Amino acid sequence: MPSIRILIADDHAILRTGLRMLIDAQSDMSVVGEVADGTETVSRAGEVQADVVLLDLTMPGPPATVTIERLVRLDPSPRVLVLTMHDDPVYLRTALQAGASGYIVKKAADVELLSAIRVVHRGGTFVNLTRPGETEPGQTIRQVPRASPAGGQPKPLSRRELEVLRLLAQGHTNQEAADRLAVSIKTIETHRKRLSDKLGLKSRAELFRFAVEARLL
Repeated sequence: MPSIRILIADDHAILRTGLRMLIDAQSDMSVVGEVADGTETVSRAGEVQADVVLLDLTMPGPPATVTIERLVRLDPSPRVLVLTMHDDPVYLRTALQAGASGYIVKKAADVELLSAIRVVHRGGTFVNLTRPGETEPGQTIRQVPRASPAGGQPKPLSRRELEVLRLLAQGHTNQEAADRLAVSIKTIETHRKRLSDKLGLKSRAELFRFAVEARLL
């Protein structure tokens, strides 16, 4: 089976070296190039026909969103996996909206990074983001369910359920959502369970992805 062709895009040479050593040690992956700025990332990805681009958000060159948009328009287009120090949901939302297939913070374990590469290469979406006060680990989202778990059409959401969905997708904790809506945390937990039942989405990361694709954010 051909190995996953990976382009590392980061302006820190030491980090690139460490990533290359980690990736090249895998039997199903190989690093086909390294770049240090956004403009070079796009041209190099096309030259080496990268399957996955590991992309840092803060490199010299155009804004990361522009780089992502250009990458996903390439033919063939690589899957973009953002590898960043930023664990703010705003950065996550922006990256996914631009077309990234995954988002993982640099402090994540090596094994999680390797899992993320494999997931996005297979066409899935991988999100690793933990907010202060939350205990959910990074979540793997293979695709956003478009139907209820029973296989029927998704059930319509109430106005309050939509409000809760937006707040949770924006990264607010259950308590923060309760404070903003002036309700009890128990009420938020109830709405969250209803969202899970209606949409077939179990994790915060899946709710986030659904909200982005449904243009609720």
